[in-house]
Amino acid sequence: MPVVSGRERETSGLRDDDRAVDLSDEFVVLPEQTADDTDRGWGERSGGNDDWLLAERPPHWD
Repeated sequence: MPVVSGRERETSGLRDDDRAVDLSDEFVVLPEQTADDTDRGWGERSGGNDDWLLAERPPHWD
């Protein structure tokens, strides 16, 4: 469908409700995750330290 300006839409009789809108899964408005929302974006190294964090739990967590 061609792009129609607001003035052209008013004179042609087209309404916003009549527009075709692609709502398929392939249509992406924004990405799920941005590049700065990753470990690398935060300056962290890959691999993680989950094992160390679990070993260093406070005594009241047991």
